[in-house]
Amino acid sequence: MNAQTRDKRHTAIAAAVEERILGGELPVGEKLPSESELAREFGVSTRTVREAVQILETKGLVRRRHGERTSVVRADVGEFLETLAVTVRQLLRTNPRYLMEVMIVRRMIESDVIDLLLSGGNLDLSKAEAALADMRRAGDMKDYARFTEADAAFHQALVDAAGNGVLSIVYNNLHGLVTEVIRVTSSVPTKSYDAAYAEHVDIYNKIRAGDLDRAKSLMRAHINNSAEYLKVAIEKSKAEDRT
Repeated sequence: MNAQTRDKRHTAIAAAVEERILGGELPVGEKLPSESELAREFGVSTRTVREAVQILETKGLVRRRHGERTSVVRADVGEFLETLAVTVRQLLRTNPRYLMEVMIVRRMIESDVIDLLLSGGNLDLSKAEAALADMRRAGDMKDYARFTEADAAFHQALVDAAGNGVLSIVYNNLHGLVTEVIRVTSSVPTKSYDAAYAEHVDIYNKIRAGDLDRAKSLMRAHINNSAEYLKVAIEKSKAEDRT
């Protein structure tokens, strides 16, 4: 069998097993049939099966451990994204540049969320209003940790209010990363609680008023502003490490 034929066969086998996983035939925690069993089922060599399993492992659908049968580790988008968020957190530990990349992702998601918010019917911003109230109280008390949590909760509330379940899952699994970015940017002394709170109120008021263009502009400006503070925080951290 030439390499091109084997490539097509192991790709087809990977697709067939993936369908079983996503369809629930092979649930999370289930062991895959052995390589020899799969080889007999599909009429291929164990090498071809091994290459197919490698594809599934790369996609994060199965896990191989030495001396054990390959097992299914996740079967839905929520679990997949949770693992993705862990991977990004690991990147953040090795290179602070990834924090800036998180900000770019935030800007892309949150500006487009406003389109969804204002194109829908019943707009429920009660959770965003509650988060704003928490921000106000935390700012008055100079409660840094609570302010950071309320800030992140405001943005999560806007995403949830858009009514897109998949988008909520994506953003929810990045919530910890967003909170970490907010925590870092809020630690820069030149950014006051009042200024941060006012930015959020302005965004909320424009959304409530149905001013799409202005709301999106304010959201992008807010995140860009946070990114600038983040750069200052990163440079400050680097300077402290050098001393």
